[in-house]
Amino acid sequence: MSYVDEVIEQVVSQNPNEPEFHQAVKEVLESIRVVVDQNEEQFRRDALLERLCNPERQIKFRVPWIDDKGQVHVNTGYRVQFNSAIGPYKGGLRLHPSVNIGIIKFLGFEQIFKNSLTGLPIGGGKGGSDFDPKGKSDREVMAFCQSFMSELCKYIGADTDVPAGDIGTGAREIGYMFGQYKKLRGLFEGVLTGKGLSYGGSLARTEATGYGLLYLTEKMLKCHGVDMKGKTVTVSGAGNVAIYAIEKAEQMGAKPVTCSDSTGWVYDPDGIDVAALKEIKEVKRQRLTEYKKYRPNSEYHEGKGVWTVKSDIALPCATQNELDLEDAKMLVANGVIAVCEGANMPTTAEATKYFQENNVYFVPGKAANAGGVATSALEMSQNSERLSWSFEKVDGELKGIMVRLYHNIDDAAKKYGFEGNYVVGANIAGFEKVVDAMNAQGIV
Repeated sequence: MSYVDEVIEQVVSQNPNEPEFHQAVKEVLESIRVVVDQNEEQFRRDALLERLCNPERQIKFRVPWIDDKGQVHVNTGYRVQFNSAIGPYKGGLRLHPSVNIGIIKFLGFEQIFKNSLTGLPIGGGKGGSDFDPKGKSDREVMAFCQSFMSELCKYIGADTDVPAGDIGTGAREIGYMFGQYKKLRGLFEGVLTGKGLSYGGSLARTEATGYGLLYLTEKMLKCHGVDMKGKTVTVSGAGNVAIYAIEKAEQMGAKPVTCSDSTGWVYDPDGIDVAALKEIKEVKRQRLTEYKKYRPNSEYHEGKGVWTVKSDIALPCATQNELDLEDAKMLVANGVIAVCEGANMPTTAEATKYFQENNVYFVPGKAANAGGVATSALEMSQNSERLSWSFEKVDGELKGIMVRLYHNIDDAAKKYGFEGNYVVGANIAGFEKVVDAMNAQGIV
């Protein structure tokens, strides 16, 4: 049995009931098989893949908090510090009822390679809780965040581990967590990114993941002789990534026509109204059922259906495994030319394979959505310098990072004989940098 197959088997047996983690590990290890096979003796001797697939540290803790009626609730908090070979752990905090250790490990494992691809000195980590901020008052969210940070603060720091936002963790939640960290540790430092502008946050951080997704998509298409202008775009999600992907796509002359949330989806043949979407989701925190009040010509549908709409470019920006094989077949039948992931692993393995077999340009999330963590690292730089950069400077840095990232994954794919396969290219390019750092630092 090959070394790659041995480690995949070992990961599955040692981490039962964690299908998302198994999926992430299989995808990466299968992609880098060509590199591992060339170095199998050394990698096996050094147990390199075992060290790569086992987090350096896993933290699990209870989070008690009191609701507005005086009832005590107990949630579970997690932080997985996966790999610090190229810098302090960096990765978001997800607050959602679906959160468990397997999902946090999958996200943390992906983060290793995503962070490596940015070219910035940040390692991979992830955290969160099964707490659901939806429907909670500001005081209840504050109570949870303060309790959560009271434990998490023992394990993080500006040069150790720098968490950020993710699903369910926006500016409000980051603010409450930062305040509690500062109170308990007596330190005003860049320990969290995604902060408010008045206390160390970065301009363009809110827009970064969505904007970065479009910068990479535009560059990839341009290198294949395709212009973004006039293209129809389907987008899933209605959170931070989706909103700013839609906004940047419109600025580039494309027409995004869909968005979605957990209850349904919107089709707007005239193009999504970004101002209305921001008002509904960022200001009023409402469901997409409200969108039709702003745009009477639009359609609202319950359930799932974004990928049934005919489009040139598909941008899944909601959550993991949201785009399955049947969706992929529908998109291909409708003539899609590119699928770029705004969320983390939103496309199933079967759907990814189908896109590649049908010559659809497909870029995985660890490359396509790296703009968010890249700009978080730029926020860390500003905090270290005690400076605040202009929007234009941050946005310019972001665009440069995403363009370089595309060329790096393209070059890695070509180097190993997989031209056009950006999954292989992204995994190899991210892996090679991490392995170099791990080898240089010895068996630790």
